Amino acid sequence: MSKTMWKPGTFIYPIPAVMVSCGSFEKSNIITVAWTGILNTNPATVYISVRPERHSYNLIKESGEFVINLTNENLAFATDWCGVKSGSNVDKFKEMRLTKEKANFVNCPMIKESPVSVECRVREIKDLGSHHMFVADVLAINADDKYIDEKGAFDISKCDLIAYANGGYYSLNKKIGKFGYSVQKKKKK
Repeated sequence: MSKTMWKPGTFIYPIPAVMVSCGSFEKSNIITVAWTGILNTNPATVYISVRPERHSYNLIKESGEFVINLTNENLAFATDWCGVKSGSNVDKFKEMRLTKEKANFVNCPMIKESPVSVECRVREIKDLGSHHMFVADVLAINADDKYIDEKGAFDISKCDLIAYANGGYYSLNKKIGKFGYSVQKKKKK
């Protein structure tokens, strides 16, 4: 098998397609972000990268907080729509019929329809060029009760999460293994 070389670019796929809620509960916005991820375990640290010309950029910069809302197949249309419309012109919560839910530690709302909402406080902003990275501490993780099993564990396989890759949204609804399964000892019968 051979490979074709392309110029440097963004091609590490798939990546999460999340809706980030920001602003205040009264004057909020949603921005769709694919440049997001985990930076550290302890303390729990995440990031989002946003272009400074985006409406949400100043909302996040001024408040110093945001909520990362994971998206699923039911939220795919809203996820795309919130990424192509500007919150300076429309109320995305209203237009997409999304419900604002009060967060525990930040003033911006969570999206009730999201299976998981991660409350974040900005620690620093890094100017990386086209995007600025908001490095943030995780203050709380809010999981919808319908995804918590009888033992109190979160069952992510029931969420029907989506990802973004090369201009498209993809379903992540099939588990093919678990961490360490490649070296797990086989059970004796």
